[in-house]
Amino acid sequence: MTAMEVARPKGNFVYRGSLISIEQVELVDSAGKTQMRDIVRHPGAVVVVPVLPDGSLVIIRNFRIAVGEWLEEFCAGKLEPGENPLQAASRELEEETGYRGGRVEPLGSFYSSPGFTDELMQVFVATELTQVGQRLEPDERIEVAIRTPSQMQTSIQNGGIRDAKTIAAFQLWSSKS
Repeated sequence: MTAMEVARPKGNFVYRGSLISIEQVELVDSAGKTQMRDIVRHPGAVVVVPVLPDGSLVIIRNFRIAVGEWLEEFCAGKLEPGENPLQAASRELEEETGYRGGRVEPLGSFYSSPGFTDELMQVFVATELTQVGQRLEPDERIEVAIRTPSQMQTSIQNGGIRDAKTIAAFQLWSSKS
């Protein structure tokens, strides 16, 4: 083990909310010095890359209250307790974009920001799409847009797309298509 390596530390939960919990953990380094860390515990999430028959991608413009901005991103959402990630991906695709995927398949996964959270995002690609209509939650402000892969790449490069999960999911999809 390295100086700060431990098997998933256990601490005291200082906050429990509907989306996240915050656990305060104590680590002891090789010099015997105690370090406190706040870790955001998250149930995990899914992100979906919806691909139309012509190769265009379905994205959403989503008003994100945390940053006070409209962001262009792929549809995504947290896992409900005990929910299968594939089912969550299909659910989020329909709710946020109004499309149903005839095929929804896993692409990979990544930790969103492992410096302070254990959130694992599982990426799926959805094809054979049919429109079924959005089913937004009352607090969601989401608009649907269509972008070519080239438009996505340009928008990522020029800072138009700044959502990390979208950038990571686009990279995973691009590397496998």
